[in-house]
Amino acid sequence: MPTKVQKTDEEWRRELTPEQYEVMRRKGTERAFAGEYNAAKEPGVYRCAACGTEVFRSDAKFDSGTGWPSFYEPASPENVATEEDKSFFMRRTEVICASCDSHLGHVFDDGPQPTGDRYCINSCALDFERAADQGKEGS
Repeated sequence: MPTKVQKTDEEWRRELTPEQYEVMRRKGTERAFAGEYNAAKEPGVYRCAACGTEVFRSDAKFDSGTGWPSFYEPASPENVATEEDKSFFMRRTEVICASCDSHLGHVFDDGPQPTGDRYCINSCALDFERAADQGKEGS
């Protein structure tokens, strides 16, 4: 299980962009087709933009046509958590980072095999680390 990150609301406001704060801490949603990772196809890992926890991998990414990056499974089940979301008069399943409780997006049961899941994630909630750059920290 990832280490829990605890920060004050003021710390989150200072560290995140206004859009990231709205999405990740206030459970907002970025506009469809506006995020930088929607059409991305490069190999690598996607990390929580708030705390750096690895949440998704490019090999589980697919084009859902919805306008948000979509994945059929998380990088590691213990790195993401889900909660029931009853906002906007709908029942959905919210996806949050297990380390810092940041809102990432929602998961639906209309994805491809092998899981049948579609993790619909906001681009601004993610940081991408190219496979070619992995393991080069501090070089």
